[in-house]
Amino acid sequence: MSSAASQCSIAFYCQFPNSHINKPPFLTIPNYHHQQHYSQTPSKWPTPDPTTEAAALAREKAEQASLPYTWTQTLPDLTLTFPIPASLKARDLSISLTKTTISAGIKGQTPIISGQFPHPIHVDDSTWTITTSPDNSSKTVEILLDKVNKQEWWAHVVTTAPKIDVTKIVPDNSKLSDLDGETRGLVEKMMYDQRQKEQGLPTSDEQKKMEILKKFQEQHPEMDFSNAKIQ
Repeated sequence: MSSAASQCSIAFYCQFPNSHINKPPFLTIPNYHHQQHYSQTPSKWPTPDPTTEAAALAREKAEQASLPYTWTQTLPDLTLTFPIPASLKARDLSISLTKTTISAGIKGQTPIISGQFPHPIHVDDSTWTITTSPDNSSKTVEILLDKVNKQEWWAHVVTTAPKIDVTKIVPDNSKLSDLDGETRGLVEKMMYDQRQKEQGLPTSDEQKKMEILKKFQEQHPEMDFSNAKIQ
């Protein structure tokens, strides 16, 4: 087989122009969600700029600090809090949750948070409570949102709010032990892939694709894989 006839490009399957070989089953690669192209040469990978990353982190912190509420999240849920005067009670608040929207604040005033969620929630499993400080000088409203998709991080609570970089999220190790085996495996994979991306290295899925290509090269040494690409 000539060199020109055996060059290939992997993108879910490998095609061989001008050849009777087309879409060999053992090269089919399902469930691939990444769209980035990369070379197997490490020097082709981008190198993170520490200065740029530091500036982005500082900007993100400033944006989040400017919000009238604070929020934290785990994969299963998200917790939103904001302070209210100690004299207020539940009847003085206006809190509305739907599968895709939220509006919360003090009655008769502009909502402290209002908008559309980036992802849906389970309304029936979402709750809100009021807690009083130990010295009775203030109160805090805490809203717990139960995520529908418990395998993704939220970049913001509502779509109009500034985003955080979800690739930088590192779950507390003490919380990982509370997860079931499948979910913990997913979180650990996400953490590994995030570290790989930060270092300009292939993710676990991309490594698998490279292994498939390597094995195929070993099985077909007569072929020219100089132009092979993994998508």
